[in-house]
Amino acid sequence: MTATRPETHLTAPPSYIARALIVDDHPLFCDALALTLRALAGVGEVETAHTLSAALMRIEAPPSPDLVLLDLDLPDVEGLEGLLRLRSAAPGLPVLVVSSMTDTRLIEAALAAGASGFVPKHSGRDAFRAAIDALAAGQRYLPDDFVPGIETSEAQETIARLSQLTRQQARILELLCQGKLNKQIAWELSIAETTVKAHVTAIMRKLGVQSRTQAVLIAQQARFAAFVPEG
Repeated sequence: MTATRPETHLTAPPSYIARALIVDDHPLFCDALALTLRALAGVGEVETAHTLSAALMRIEAPPSPDLVLLDLDLPDVEGLEGLLRLRSAAPGLPVLVVSSMTDTRLIEAALAAGASGFVPKHSGRDAFRAAIDALAAGQRYLPDDFVPGIETSEAQETIARLSQLTRQQARILELLCQGKLNKQIAWELSIAETTVKAHVTAIMRKLGVQSRTQAVLIAQQARFAAFVPEG
């Protein structure tokens, strides 16, 4: 029987999960998971999005979902980028990662990035029901066979720092990764160039780096570090 670990949730959980958003680019899996959530977990309304961009647009439009179930392997993001961007866009929204990749380092990295729990895609229906119950009770949900590492890796620390960025800061860092200058970022976001500079300074401070180049390298590291081969 799948069990939960009694860990305090990072954000205030909903007392009842009435509306869920599945973010996955496999329609058949989305349909099967939606049926499971409705039939076994008591979720009243389930919506789907096949890209992160579509998911971000959906959570901006009321009513907001009570829970997001996120696959990390989406066509428009890499690594933990999708989770980080969701957490920046909606800090109080619980995100349950549902992934076919179950390496311990990946699970730890997802938790460091702010995930409310982790369910392997191959799990049975009872695991998803248990996960929903755990989140509604304010607990994280982790696989039965998950054993946390003794030491926190550098990648985890990096991801934890990135998760502290605000939505605007995350967007600016994304544009920095594209090679945009402050002037170009200001024009694209319709803000003053001095505001961009202030955000860049705040980004570097939160990431613990001294230059824009280092900040970009940190972001790129998080994008790829989570995908580790299973031994």
